[in-house]
Amino acid sequence: MAIIGIFGGSFDPIHFGHLRIAEEFADAFGLSCLHLIPTSQPPHRQQASTSDADRLAMVALAVADNPRLRVDDRELRRGRTCYTIDTLTEMRAELAADSRLVWLIGADSFLNLDRWHRWESLFDLAGLAVACRPGFDLDRWQEQASPALTRQVLPRIQSLSVTKPGEAGTITLLPTTPLAISSTAIRARLAAGQSARYLAPAAVLDYAERRSLYRTPP
Repeated sequence: MAIIGIFGGSFDPIHFGHLRIAEEFADAFGLSCLHLIPTSQPPHRQQASTSDADRLAMVALAVADNPRLRVDDRELRRGRTCYTIDTLTEMRAELAADSRLVWLIGADSFLNLDRWHRWESLFDLAGLAVACRPGFDLDRWQEQASPALTRQVLPRIQSLSVTKPGEAGTITLLPTTPLAISSTAIRARLAAGQSARYLAPAAVLDYAERRSLYRTPP
């Protein structure tokens, strides 16, 4: 049985924080492969500062030496506002009936999940893994969630020790290695002419340098 992971985001640019979370996600769930999906027009975030082609190229460079991580451009090809429900529906239709689909989401997005398009239907298509980054309190998340989200989430939470982690409809809280790296900070450093070395793969930073990405115009 194949267990397929999904990890979407702007990746503007992709960095070691993304890659470390992806690696720990793949290990924890025993993923056959993990699709990294750059999104074109996320409904909950501002438009990316670089082109779809550039972000896709940087993701491809970042994962070139890891066969378990795959670049997936389906949302960029869609060329419109991208909803997770559409991506999960499309991928579920592509997989064998006994395959398992597990979707990774950050803790900050998880707390706002009830604002997402057709959010309750997401649980019918995939398991949900919540990447718990620095500052996310595993014991106090309910204080930050809406009553509607809490009602949906509480019966679904399971631990990684269960026999079928990531089954559709389940939610697994996934503690991750604290790496306080952000794309926003990297963009700011590059715009200021500062080094972002060791925050992102060298191939990604070299590409950004060659393309003059994130630089403040003179």
